[in-house]
Amino acid sequence: MSHTDSSEVPTLDDIRAAATRIAPLARRTPVFTSSGLDRLSGANAFFKCENFQRTGSFKIRGASNAVLSLTDEQARRGVVTHSSGNHASALACAARHRSIRADIVIPHNAPLSKRETTEAFGGIVHLCEPTMAARNAAVEALLKKTGATLVHPYDNASVIAGQGTATLELLENYPDLDIVIAPASGGGLLSGTAIAALALKPGIHVFGAEPERADDTARSFRSGRVEPVIHQDTVADGLRATTCERTLGIIRQHVTDVLTVSEEEIVATMKLLWRYLKIVIEPSAAVPFAVILRHRGRFAGRRVGVLLTGGNLDLDKLPWQT
Repeated sequence: MSHTDSSEVPTLDDIRAAATRIAPLARRTPVFTSSGLDRLSGANAFFKCENFQRTGSFKIRGASNAVLSLTDEQARRGVVTHSSGNHASALACAARHRSIRADIVIPHNAPLSKRETTEAFGGIVHLCEPTMAARNAAVEALLKKTGATLVHPYDNASVIAGQGTATLELLENYPDLDIVIAPASGGGLLSGTAIAALALKPGIHVFGAEPERADDTARSFRSGRVEPVIHQDTVADGLRATTCERTLGIIRQHVTDVLTVSEEEIVATMKLLWRYLKIVIEPSAAVPFAVILRHRGRFAGRRVGVLLTGGNLDLDKLPWQT
């Protein structure tokens, strides 16, 4: 697949090819269940633990598929991206695996742990103001200077195909799921999830989950056009990206609904998941199960695959600590 055609949409074959390509880099993550959480939600939940993934999130799947798909000539010039954190460290890890340079633009308000992880993998970090305009301007300058390939966090067919491998694994293990739910954000994971799920099991339902304070995908889903982010002051720092034409098109075609939750619900659910599953997840990863708890009637009695997207956060700044 090419990387730049904005209309290109990956297929199940692309996702399967990605799974083979990324096998040396991405882990096959476990699925956890909890009878206690099932009682609380009324659903049968199967948690795909991408917090145990290399670099601590699902993002290594898309980043490594994109990097490993580059020609040798493209790879020599390196890669560039912008990211609030998880895609940044994933791209740095994938670039190191291929021994190429990665320049990464990160907003200065991103969690320090995510920036440090990116640098630990050899990524060259360029800080910017926390706006999409500032991110894009910094990326354009780097592309012009280096001639590198842009590996966009989600507006990239190879990235979307890579993200879809999480659901490919999930449905290989649990083919009788009724629903899969994933966070929305820029839409790369949700798009890949929907393509994989519906190709493997046409009757399945896919839901998107989003904070009320970063609900552009939910609004875009309803209006049919890319809506701007009105505010981004959500504790779910990984879900502050804006959707794009490519991902919105896939989401509107394949996703049943995009549902939102409050900040209080995100934090309360994060604590629940820590308590019952005994694992560390970041706030963004709590959003799908928060949606299940809030919209109980949509999920009760169903077998639901829940993508726990990552576990990268500052342990000295947990959202329930004041």
